[in-house]
Amino acid sequence: MSIYTRSGDKGETGLFGGSRINKDDLRVECYGCLDEANSFIGLAYSLIKSKDIKIILRNIQNKIFIAGAELASDEKGKAYLKDTISQGDIEELEKIIDRYTEIVGPQKSFVIPGDTISSASLHVSRTVVRRSERLMVALKSKLKVRKELYKYINRLSDVLFILARVEAETNRS
Repeated sequence: MSIYTRSGDKGETGLFGGSRINKDDLRVECYGCLDEANSFIGLAYSLIKSKDIKIILRNIQNKIFIAGAELASDEKGKAYLKDTISQGDIEELEKIIDRYTEIVGPQKSFVIPGDTISSASLHVSRTVVRRSERLMVALKSKLKVRKELYKYINRLSDVLFILARVEAETNRS
């Protein structure tokens, strides 16, 4: 199978389920932004040495694919999804935040990204996730978006923030 299909040459894309929408649709912007965040998280993953944090990031990357699949599905496609973001996924992120906050302590001042390459890459990931969240809030005013989906994205930016702090503190030269 060729990587190109020519089906998007007229500015449309297909949703999982078969319907077509314009590529400038807010839904495409949402899952495209999550794809961008996933790429930046992958960059961070490649720079981080901590096995524990790498496991967390890889799990997050898999969850981002799940979130993106839901956003890229029409109603027919959603019926075929085997996995969606759940309350348990949100709670798992909260546990990560709590665990690493105990290590680095509460935030007492603004953080200027750039202490280490790995922490800076997590901050870039965080800002892209925040943009995804803003887009998702705009989308939910037009379409039904499950609350678990946007809650997960909200917690995700917090996880990336605390992990960036951990990376900065443990890898400063």
